[in-house]
Amino acid sequence: MTIEAAIYRTAISHVRRTPLKNAFTYRSYSWFVDVDHLPRLPFLLRPLAVFRSGDHLGDPGASIRSNVERFLRTQGMEPDGGAIHMLTSARVFGYVFNPLTLFWCYRTNGELECVVAEVHNTYGERHCYLLHTDAAGRASVPKAFYVSPFNEVDGQYRMKLPAPGERLGVSIVLEREGHRPFVASMDGVRRPATVWNILAAAVAVPAAPLLVSALIRVQGITLWARRLPVVARPHHPSQEAVQ
Repeated sequence: MTIEAAIYRTAISHVRRTPLKNAFTYRSYSWFVDVDHLPRLPFLLRPLAVFRSGDHLGDPGASIRSNVERFLRTQGMEPDGGAIHMLTSARVFGYVFNPLTLFWCYRTNGELECVVAEVHNTYGERHCYLLHTDAAGRASVPKAFYVSPFNEVDGQYRMKLPAPGERLGVSIVLEREGHRPFVASMDGVRRPATVWNILAAAVAVPAAPLLVSALIRVQGITLWARRLPVVARPHHPSQEAVQ
């Protein structure tokens, strides 16, 4: 079930409810690709989108497929070579920042086996969550990774990660003792990865990964200025098969 590369022009929202209220939304775009058929843009457009194994989990010298499958094997699973679809940000002008990359992993019979959510923080660390979603794309997993300096590493993530179609709709809710201190969502509309659509996305959100990284840091400074307590970053042991 090979897919054609596509671009989702997205709106990404972060809502913090406790201990103080803060919300912001920004525009960006994401690529949706088959890891076995990564786009290679024409030479003049290549600075706008490059896909590298080293920007994701595992061995930077191996393929993205090999690294995802190796991670699955550490989780007691045995992939059978089915399609792996990836939602991610490409490297733009040599820079990449991927707060969240999603891999939908299928069996050769077309059945969705699992979803891998690869999370990066601004400290250069990454963590992968293995999710067995229901028919609506929902799954739950304990929080195990320090992402924000204002959020402790506890609680439960409630994720909704349906495979993208004409529309993209992803949400992550952090739950703690009956309340939801943080909610993030990403919504978008699918467009084929034509030269025109690539250029349009790049013009609408110039240097998108750099802009996203800057916006997240600006929000952090804003929260710090509002005297939100900073949580010390704990040591994050590397997961097996995740570098």
